[in-house]
Amino acid sequence: MGRVEGKVAFITGAARGQGRSHAVRLAEEGADIIAIDICKDVPSNTYAMSRPEDLKETARLVEAHGRRIITVEADVRVEQELADAVAGGVEEFGRLDIVVANAGICPMLSDAGMQGWIDVIGINLMGAQNAIHVALPYLKEGASIIATGSTAALMPSGGVENPGADPGGAGYPVAKQLLTHYMNELARVVAPQMIRANVVHPTNVNTAMLQSDAMAKIFRPDLEDPKMEDARDAFTVQQSMPVPWVDPVDISNAVVYLASDESRYVTGTQMRVDAGGYLKWYPFHV
Repeated sequence: MGRVEGKVAFITGAARGQGRSHAVRLAEEGADIIAIDICKDVPSNTYAMSRPEDLKETARLVEAHGRRIITVEADVRVEQELADAVAGGVEEFGRLDIVVANAGICPMLSDAGMQGWIDVIGINLMGAQNAIHVALPYLKEGASIIATGSTAALMPSGGVENPGADPGGAGYPVAKQLLTHYMNELARVVAPQMIRANVVHPTNVNTAMLQSDAMAKIFRPDLEDPKMEDARDAFTVQQSMPVPWVDPVDISNAVVYLASDESRYVTGTQMRVDAGGYLKWYPFHV
């Protein structure tokens, strides 16, 4: 028996990266999957988004583990699209046990101005809330809600040298901070129903979001046109362990734990998978 045998998971941003990895790991452990992704570019974002063929590949990988999957191209900013996807999945599979609100973008250094702020708040914060809200009516005792946070939400914030210079980049930590607060309060609300709500905070993860020209420029501002090979060593500054990033499966392993009955009394937590990044920013405190 797998660790989530017989459960059904709803995952946003499932076409590639962390979302695909979560779908595959949960399938390995016995879950059926309702997978959604936008599968097209968001114009303000500074790297290419997933495509329909990526979502099909996620389906192939899940089915290779003998599990069932429904895929839907949907925008997390449109609540009705998510509601339809969840309703269809529950009709097919008969239940919903796990929600992984994972979809996100990082439109840093975008030429789109305030549209970058609108999109990152709309997807990373409001989109996660939409996914959770449409799922809540189906969740019963033992269900688990998991949101993808970010160590960007936990880093101490200092002064801003050029306010308003990069709305999309500035909006990313704001969205993750507000999502973290929302999940903490949600955990209080659903605890009497024996439903759990937790956040996983990754450090740099080896996905398309990280492997982008914009991210290289953020970490190597001293170079005019840095590439990822130029920035790789600079990425280690964010972790205590001497690694530039972690892999999607490292986050997925935390998701599987929080989705499983192994964590049946774990709720309201901020689980860091950060290679010791937090240790660099704060002294010990309870």
